[in-house]
Amino acid sequence: MNDQSTAPAAMEDMAWASIETPLDKDSLKAFCLDIERLFRINPMLIFNDWQTNGDNQYRFSGQNISQEEPFDFDLTFTVTELPDGVEISYENSIKTRTTIKIEDPTSGGEWKSKLTITDDYSGMSELEREELLHTVDRSLTVWAKYLQQYLIAWQRWSRFAPWRWYMRKVWQPMKPSGRRITYMLLWITVFEIALIMLGVAIYYLEYA
Repeated sequence: MNDQSTAPAAMEDMAWASIETPLDKDSLKAFCLDIERLFRINPMLIFNDWQTNGDNQYRFSGQNISQEEPFDFDLTFTVTELPDGVEISYENSIKTRTTIKIEDPTSGGEWKSKLTITDDYSGMSELEREELLHTVDRSLTVWAKYLQQYLIAWQRWSRFAPWRWYMRKVWQPMKPSGRRITYMLLWITVFEIALIMLGVAIYYLEYA
């Protein structure tokens, strides 16, 4: 997996992360326009509420655990579709906007597009940002990593309706901790089934 990312210090005006993806540019853009799913893929965000207010305006609240001391957030933002991506503009936030840019991949093989997420903090003065450093979202590179993993799985499995249903109706609303627990339980179940099948095979070899 090719994952390239950069995250400047919070005192700077911008931070960004780039990933290569297996989706073509049109498919990737359509994927990114599902804004709620896009944010929920971020494992550093614990959602309390999500509202769609119409005219591409949204509001969501929860807790961000990307800082050493987690902080609560309540964000209102507007989404604008761009020719080469999506722009998310925030109201009354230390973060001014998030821009998602989609372009050709820098390498070939399985990668069909490149996605760059840029967080812009230029809407506030440096002094104002210093006072709100405890609310800086430090999850950008982690979000990009999980987004790439999700897109690889999406490319591989999304043609199967049960998988799409599970990811939208079960996995997506889960809290990050719930997803981790479910993942571990699934592997434990697979291991137990394998042991049962091994036991059955040994029985038949011994007594059949």
